[in-house]
Amino acid sequence: MNKTIKIIWHVSRILLGLVFIFSGFVKGIDPWGVSFKITDYFNVWGMDSMNSLAFALGIIQSAFEFIVGVALIFDIFMSLFAWISLLFMGFFTILTLWIAIYNPVTDCGCFGDALVLTNWQTFSKNIFFSALAIIVFAYRNKFKPGSIQLIPAILALGTVAVYGYLVDYSYNHLPIMDFRPFKIGVNIPQSMIIPDDAPKDVYKNTLYYKNLKTGKVKAFTEENYPWKDTLDWKFVRMDNELVQKGYEAPIHNFQIETPEGEDIKDFFLYDDKYTFFYVAYDLQKANLSTMDTVNTLADYAMNHNMNFIGLTSSLPEDIEAFREENNIPFELFNCDETTLKTMIRSDPGLMLLKKGTILYKWHYNDIPSIKEFERQLKYFKITKKEN
Repeated sequence: MNKTIKIIWHVSRILLGLVFIFSGFVKGIDPWGVSFKITDYFNVWGMDSMNSLAFALGIIQSAFEFIVGVALIFDIFMSLFAWISLLFMGFFTILTLWIAIYNPVTDCGCFGDALVLTNWQTFSKNIFFSALAIIVFAYRNKFKPGSIQLIPAILALGTVAVYGYLVDYSYNHLPIMDFRPFKIGVNIPQSMIIPDDAPKDVYKNTLYYKNLKTGKVKAFTEENYPWKDTLDWKFVRMDNELVQKGYEAPIHNFQIETPEGEDIKDFFLYDDKYTFFYVAYDLQKANLSTMDTVNTLADYAMNHNMNFIGLTSSLPEDIEAFREENNIPFELFNCDETTLKTMIRSDPGLMLLKKGTILYKWHYNDIPSIKEFERQLKYFKITKKEN
């Protein structure tokens, strides 16, 4: 019996550690993505004043989860980390229950963009891992090693050090793994297609009518609402409730708008020429340290029969000021801010496409010189990536 319990404890410890490591890793290598999700929560809770803390909190949470997972896997300081994992799972189980009931956001973001779960799936997942945390906590002192083992401790420190390097690299360049719809190799037009037989959204409509005799308002369904009885009933309002989510294309709501509101995305997505997208969510906050390199590359592109445009969600007056202050040789168009943040985790960032297929993406720290870009073009042609 004791041996069976020991096996269950070790299995629980390892599974719980793995989920902590996975969660901390996928969020850690996409620090801006985590900050965007935390900002969503702050906005929902009316805590907009804390948005400036979102990035730091995202880094802290991701690192915390990863370290807890490593400690559980290598069986280090089990008395401490069993407590931490139990409290952590307890808190987030309660939080995700609230999120599942009230649905303030459609995705809790617990696994970043690597694994998207519904709110109820997230809550169910937390129930399961909370049970594992209880098992680990209950027998934390019975099965833990008598002293810190040197080799596991060294391996744990080395794992955390590598993690720290990968997080730093992903912040200063681009995430080492891209789980988003706009990753390299994706054809944007194809990713926007909705199959003819795709499931549609299913809504439940509740209609409210006022009884003209009693003055009371009563709720009806679409099957029994009194639309013919205009003498006794007067329509008040209709509420729509989404009861079943239909198919949603990986890339949706993607538009490139002119100042006049015309959507011109097809002009660039179906063009045989190379097309650069200079992506800047907010021109007032964008890092402009490599602006000269961007302008040089833009001039080169347009002189060599390539498209080069800017995409931003900034206001028209900010766009005009940006163009004048930085001598921008290319046109800037409007795009949805959330879409831009999904396209590239860099403000600004640069994307290269051909026939709608994303060939490459650059962080603002990695904007290529003309010579570097020409070498990359040769690589694309040799590997036939552009086709």
